[in-house]
Amino acid sequence: MNTLRQRTGFTSAQELHEALKADGVTIGLSTVYRTFRALDRSGRLDVVRGKRGERLYRPRPADGHRHHLVCRDCGLTTEVEAGVIARWAENVADVMGFAEVEYTVELTGVCDRCAARR
Repeated sequence: MNTLRQRTGFTSAQELHEALKADGVTIGLSTVYRTFRALDRSGRLDVVRGKRGERLYRPRPADGHRHHLVCRDCGLTTEVEAGVIARWAENVADVMGFAEVEYTVELTGVCDRCAARR
């Protein structure tokens, strides 16, 4: 987790694996994937999809889950305020008689820079 915290932004399992190898850490790529999966399930990571569809990870901030808008072309990731989404999910759960509801919202688009290049 320390190597992941040292990276800026989101990173893929392959990128983290390469960084660990460069630091002299002997670890298999499958172990990195398993670790990411366990950290994701425990709520310790934020996860988005990269421009090639791969899952990208970063440590979740101490103040909780964040939502992101991701450029489909370059992978630029921007945090978005999504309180309305959280309230909507809680309302749907209440109406349907559910508790402890989890949700995933993935917003993608094309950033201004990539749109200008098209």
